Amino acid sequence: MSSQRLSPSVRRVAIVGGARIPFARSDGPYATASNQQMLTAALDGLVERYGLQEPGAVGEFVAGAVLKHARDFNLARETVLGSGLHPSTPAYDIQQACGTGLQAVIAAANKIALGQTESAVAGGADTASDAPLGVNDSLRRILLEARRAKSPGARLKALAKLRPGHLVPDIPRNAEPRTGLSMGEHAAVTARAWGIAREAQDELAATSHRRLAAAYERGFFQDLVVPFRGLARDQNLRPGSTVEKLASLKPVFGLGHPDPTMTAGNSTPLTDGAATVLLSSEEWARERGLEPLAYLTAYETAAVDFVGGDVAGGEDGLLMAPAYAVPRMLERAGLGLDDFDLVEIHEAFASQVLATLAAWEKRGLGTVDRARLNVAGSSLATGHPFAATGARIVATLAKLLAERDAPARGLISVCAAGGQGVTAVLERA
Repeated sequence: MSSQRLSPSVRRVAIVGGARIPFARSDGPYATASNQQMLTAALDGLVERYGLQEPGAVGEFVAGAVLKHARDFNLARETVLGSGLHPSTPAYDIQQACGTGLQAVIAAANKIALGQTESAVAGGADTASDAPLGVNDSLRRILLEARRAKSPGARLKALAKLRPGHLVPDIPRNAEPRTGLSMGEHAAVTARAWGIAREAQDELAATSHRRLAAAYERGFFQDLVVPFRGLARDQNLRPGSTVEKLASLKPVFGLGHPDPTMTAGNSTPLTDGAATVLLSSEEWARERGLEPLAYLTAYETAAVDFVGGDVAGGEDGLLMAPAYAVPRMLERAGLGLDDFDLVEIHEAFASQVLATLAAWEKRGLGTVDRARLNVAGSSLATGHPFAATGARIVATLAKLLAERDAPARGLISVCAAGGQGVTAVLERA
């Protein structure tokens, strides 16, 4: 048993680098890959790139997944044991829906900032292809009754209750337990409330694909993406996407209302993938001759009452928590939107990005220059393996900031299921 005293001062937390596997559409190249296999591949890419094999090289590994099997018990630790990291590296799981990857980064950063560790890796993985199927609840209750039986006769009596219908599994649904609505249907409500036009959504989606393609072409992802199972770039990327092509797609959400605007093209597809980020103290990086890409300097979480709040008015839509988190974070940091050179908003849906921008403007933060928004593409183009997205965005933004000669600052905004949001600030000194 050991104890560790807190550092007398808070230290800066460096983002050293990142590694992820290409993201794949569900039921595609990674259909038979588990969360652990994908996360291990991403982690091994980071270990190899930064020489993290020796004992004590990394103080801790924190990661998670949203869609987890029973076999994913202790996912982060089992990933360490199957990776190039030394087996003595501690690890633990974390989960906050789509905010998991960024929340993992924050958890690791807090320990570094307080002097409890010198380095850490954070990340996440998710597979929509290999989603867990739950046992029919009636079947589960019968089997538990049989297990508790005190005699063979009582056990047979319990098992005699079995019927063919009990063999039908509980299929996972992309729906909020409190409302029964899918995330897309919730987003459609918000899109109507904020008056988000179809053409604006398609333009944002086409821009995301165009910018991601340009980033790949210039080699930006060469040291961030590790090939896996035959993929070398994100499978969802459509370089030829245009507003005209996207306009031909039929709406898929909000169909019970006039003029629905949300399609498969301006919504993020179900995706498989994993991503990791290496964080450290400045001293740790300096001792190893590593130049930090950027520093994590602020973060904030928020949640909205998407069940009983002002949902119809758009203020408390399921994915609107960043509209509350960012103003609080910026006020605390003494910053405004104009102080940011780059802005990264997770593109769960194009309508959600546009509603968030509108909400920030309504709250007096001003407007975001679209030339500074998601400049290397985002989730509409890359795809969105739920727990991996935050780590992908952190590594991408840190490198984008590092490419600039002058000091620069970037904002991260991630919405999440359950009416939650996770936001952060990265700076390049």
